[in-house]
Amino acid sequence: MTELREKILTRAKEIHSDVVAWRRHIHQNPELSFKEYNTAKYVASSISEMGIRGCSEMATTGLVVDLKGEKQESDKIIALRADMDALPIVEENQVDYASKNHGVMHACGHDVHTSSLLGTLRILNDLKNDWAGTIRFIFQPGEERIPGGASIMIKEGVLKNPEPNSILGQHVMPFLPAGTVGFRSGLYMASADEVYLRVIGKGGHAAVPEKNIDPVMIASQILVSLQQLISRTASPKIPCVLSFGKVNAEGATNVIPNEVKIEGTFRTLDEEWRMQAHEKIKSIAQGIASSFGGSCEVEVRKGFPHLKNSPELTQRSQESAIELLGKEKVKDLDVWMAGEDFAYYSQEIDSCFYRLGTANEDLGITSNVHTPTFNIDESALVTGPALMSWLAIKELDKKH
Repeated sequence: MTELREKILTRAKEIHSDVVAWRRHIHQNPELSFKEYNTAKYVASSISEMGIRGCSEMATTGLVVDLKGEKQESDKIIALRADMDALPIVEENQVDYASKNHGVMHACGHDVHTSSLLGTLRILNDLKNDWAGTIRFIFQPGEERIPGGASIMIKEGVLKNPEPNSILGQHVMPFLPAGTVGFRSGLYMASADEVYLRVIGKGGHAAVPEKNIDPVMIASQILVSLQQLISRTASPKIPCVLSFGKVNAEGATNVIPNEVKIEGTFRTLDEEWRMQAHEKIKSIAQGIASSFGGSCEVEVRKGFPHLKNSPELTQRSQESAIELLGKEKVKDLDVWMAGEDFAYYSQEIDSCFYRLGTANEDLGITSNVHTPTFNIDESALVTGPALMSWLAIKELDKKH
């Protein structure tokens, strides 16, 4: 395998300029979730230019293609996944490949994921005489929006005919330097649900509060009390977050409004507690509103489940990463309370979702994802395709 490892590293460096070009084109032409029509066409065209046939559409703007190694016959199959959608953010980066679609930006690195997976496909196709088995390449839409493109692709059979033995996914990490990667075994990322509250009272003049039912005051009580759901109801052993980022009262200095609308997110790493918490959010909010003479409409929209990495697969992948990159380039990660629809795959088959370092402090590339200045050190586009290629081959070559 030493010779094959060197072939992969060499090929990743040779095609780096092509991967960068793919990434910059996708970055410059971002599309929102489930609207990735041109992105899908571009990816399909790029695959066709490699001389690869059999690319099929799934979930409207998703693509799937199976690549078979020619070293020998093998019924093993592994899946590799990238997401393609962008975010509704106005880009502030002053680069010549900045978004041309105003108000839409690849601020979460999905341009990196897609171009990196194209690079992986290119490498593995070039080296297909050196490995055995089948690799399924999944270019997925709609990761950023409920219900998540992963859930739709699973329903449409992306994990069937035949079922992969396992699946790998990678995601940019702006807190890790380019050239490094990170892994975490077991529970890794949180479920992500959306919470919508509509607190209804009786508006009127602010100078006569006794004649009104103040929804602003009720909403304030609800927000403070709901935090005790985390501090006094949830087990301290279970990672859990309840945050509210939008409160809309639309009153005035002297006007108490009729209603207040509140939006937030609930995240945890325990599915049983997750369902219990949904009911407790409703009972607390409605109970407080009722006690003050108002009412509260509560909607909890179920998002992605929690993401769990297979301990065995993750350990093997981390060891393989060390073989390829060196121990100093492979980091251990902590729990991450963000949500990711790759979690749907992790609920179905053995999964490993790892992180690709993209930061470069010397170049000032340190912005977090979901910000208008997020960018990457493009040297990561050597590490990404090389590592995913190596991990796939090593997993297919596993003896049991």
